[in-house]
Amino acid sequence: MTTIGRIKELDLHALERLRVESSREGYNFIERLVDEWASGVNRFSAPGEAFFLAVADGQVVGVCGLNRDPYAHDPNFGRVRRLYVLPASRRSGIGLALLDTVVAYARDHFSLLRVRTDAASEFYTASGFQCITSEAETTHILELTRTAWPLFSA
Repeated sequence: MTTIGRIKELDLHALERLRVESSREGYNFIERLVDEWASGVNRFSAPGEAFFLAVADGQVVGVCGLNRDPYAHDPNFGRVRRLYVLPASRRSGIGLALLDTVVAYARDHFSLLRVRTDAASEFYTASGFQCITSEAETTHILELTRTAWPLFSA
């Protein structure tokens, strides 16, 4: 059974497997997550922000964060950050459960969510996000006032 939970303190060693696997896949954003958490640059602790772990059998199998969007000039815009699920745990609903949890939390803090992705475009559009091409730092948006969530139900 997989559980999704919000955390405020993070044992960075718990992310080692995610860091190794994501690097093998050519992604550096888990490394950036670890570095930014360790330095205090980003701990998902500003108002409206949160960080979530997916844990199965005592091991972290996925992560996803929510920040105030640093590229937007509107405090009502949030940004989905660092969504990653181990390859062995994909196609089991964990990614959708993480995203669902972030979106549900964001509804109380933001009116719009934004994300930038290269590899997961189909995942986000299938999850209700709209693909956009007008901004360099954003590939998908979700207007929280118009979207029915959750998409995932246990």
